[in-house]
Amino acid sequence: MKVTKIARSLGVTAAFALSATTALAGPYDDYAGTTLIVNFPAHPHYDAVMKILPEFTKETGIEVEVDQLPYLKMRERQTLELSQDEGEYDLIAYVVFSKADYVYADQLENLAKYFMNPKLADPAYDADDLIDGYVYNIGFAGGNKGYLEGKTGSLFGIPYGSETSILGYRKDIFEKHGLEVPKTYDELLELACKIPELEPGMGGVASRAASGHHASHAFLLHLAPLGGRVFDDAWNPIVNNEAGVQAANALKTLVDCGPEGAASFGFGEALGSFLNGDTAMFLDTTVVAGQIDDPKKSQVVGKVGWAMHPEGVRRGSQTGGFGIGIPANALNKEAAFLLMQWLTSREGDKLVALAGGNPSRFSTHDDADVNAKFPHMATFGEALKYADPDWRPIIPVWGKINADLGTTLSKVLTEDLDIQEALDGVAERTRAVMEEAGYYTWQ
Repeated sequence: MKVTKIARSLGVTAAFALSATTALAGPYDDYAGTTLIVNFPAHPHYDAVMKILPEFTKETGIEVEVDQLPYLKMRERQTLELSQDEGEYDLIAYVVFSKADYVYADQLENLAKYFMNPKLADPAYDADDLIDGYVYNIGFAGGNKGYLEGKTGSLFGIPYGSETSILGYRKDIFEKHGLEVPKTYDELLELACKIPELEPGMGGVASRAASGHHASHAFLLHLAPLGGRVFDDAWNPIVNNEAGVQAANALKTLVDCGPEGAASFGFGEALGSFLNGDTAMFLDTTVVAGQIDDPKKSQVVGKVGWAMHPEGVRRGSQTGGFGIGIPANALNKEAAFLLMQWLTSREGDKLVALAGGNPSRFSTHDDADVNAKFPHMATFGEALKYADPDWRPIIPVWGKINADLGTTLSKVLTEDLDIQEALDGVAERTRAVMEEAGYYTWQ
């Protein structure tokens, strides 16, 4: 058996005596030689994870095989594997909407018994350092509204690859015209339409807007900070209230003052317009930082500054990215927990950040080494303090509602559909969906 750090701290002679007589078992000894099979997405964060997994094996003796797939194929494979009596995967990455599906189908392990086990749970793990909004958004189920933290909630996963919305802006353009970085929505919208006047041919803000989930995503990005929600606490649709109308107007303004073709932009097109220098600002996920700094992909390397998502009546940046959980039918659950714990520990989070990943701890965003390599990380960490775990509802029928919302908003952007009438229609149809699903049974 290997000698633990405790023994080593006693000195060579004492350590030898301990190893020869009362050999102290390390936390990984019982699992050394185990091979874990994990399922991760083809995604920049998990590309970084691949770089640090050899360190885990070196420290623990636990081998890791990774089945890395494009997201949609990953979800299809998980749907198949998690329904088996014995699954192939010991650890999986998932997005927040999969959390709702998997927990409801009893396909993810409740993590309480692992954190209660002194042989498995590292006392130095420091769960309070994990970014709150992401723990609730990606990890909790059964609490408030059924999908957030609360007295009835349980933990089923841990955030790993946390993203939030952030404002990227062209420092050179702002300096050239003496512009201030927008801190509020009023300033953002005014500046978005001023940029094309100052720089003919350049759009103000790169935004998603394409029919379907892209338009819905962009709308929800503005709804939370402007004080809105899709539902009230009794599941009544309120997407058509004053805040909803204001959010739709904000999206329309950004698209109207954006680059050519903005009304049809998906995420890739919006990012591409910023990378190509066709827009002065970009308001979306933090995951783009690596591409913006990559000279093979970006024409604006060294020209981009970062700022908080502008404030409306409140701060409310998005919560996105992935979490990791243990399938209920996994064969090596305890070893999988050790890998999960190591990856999301202070050590693991810093390692993945330095490798180009998206950290999920406050301390990593503040770390001097991380900021020396990635100067934007402190700003990203500040934004994550305001990440809103309820910026979109995580309920089984959301896919249907989201598609309707996104299709309707696209018509607002491309056909000048009246915003109030459009959102009234969404609210009416949403209520019918919720009623059919049983959300008003107890009213």
